[in-house]
Amino acid sequence: MAHVVRAALVQATWTGDTESMIAKHVEHAREAARMGAEIIGFQEVFNAPYFCQVQEPEHYRWAEPVPDGPTVTRMRDLARETGMVIVVPVFEVEQTGFYYNTAAVIDADGTYLGKYRKHHIPQVKGFWEKYYFKPGNLGWPVFDTKVGKVGVYICYDRHFPEGWRQLGLNGAQLVYNPSATSRGLSAYLWQLEQPAAAVANEYFVAAINRVGREEYGDNDFYGTSYFVDPRGQFVGEVADDKEEELVVRDLDFDLIEEVRQQWAFYRDRRPDAYEGLVKP
Repeated sequence: MAHVVRAALVQATWTGDTESMIAKHVEHAREAARMGAEIIGFQEVFNAPYFCQVQEPEHYRWAEPVPDGPTVTRMRDLARETGMVIVVPVFEVEQTGFYYNTAAVIDADGTYLGKYRKHHIPQVKGFWEKYYFKPGNLGWPVFDTKVGKVGVYICYDRHFPEGWRQLGLNGAQLVYNPSATSRGLSAYLWQLEQPAAAVANEYFVAAINRVGREEYGDNDFYGTSYFVDPRGQFVGEVADDKEEELVVRDLDFDLIEEVRQQWAFYRDRRPDAYEGLVKP
């Protein structure tokens, strides 16, 4: 019998406050569950605006502990209610002065499985993230969930192939890539990099982007979220570039083994020859 996972993602517009933003995602999750989804992921710092368009201390107010903060606690309840695995990206405070761009992973019974912290932190116009976040320090964990082995890579991380590969080596079958990326110089990479990573590492990728404009800058988040399979092919249609959307797709995990046997990229790796890649 085929191993098919019904997976979901949400690309959302900012509502103006955290409570209504969370409430909107709760309703999307419930709708996904009604559609039979077994896992869902949200966009980067989903419960807040993309405040990194500016550098202002007032925006530290969006940070909360993980897993014991209010948002992850609420998402654990939602996972128990819906029976879905949930990938929850938030602004994390570990202690005063220690802040991270983080995603918690919650199993379908509400169990907190762990978190991923974004490794690569940009500091360019409209994306002033080094002002807020320390680089991630938890490696590239892969979480053993009800639906399979799930990893996370966050936004700017996607430009760096090393983490994609480490997630594959750690056993990932599906990697969620929550993002906040706007129209501009790198927009054309959006439908290039994640499919290429899915091919190179032979797993599924869920690419999630915000949509619309927000009050803290000129960034125009262009949505077009999607699922892509290990052959680099979109699973169903790419989401709209202007409208909020819940995307639900069936992912045939048997394709992972098929592709790995056919293309054999993992067999033909040469880690003995890659020493120079880790020299500073």
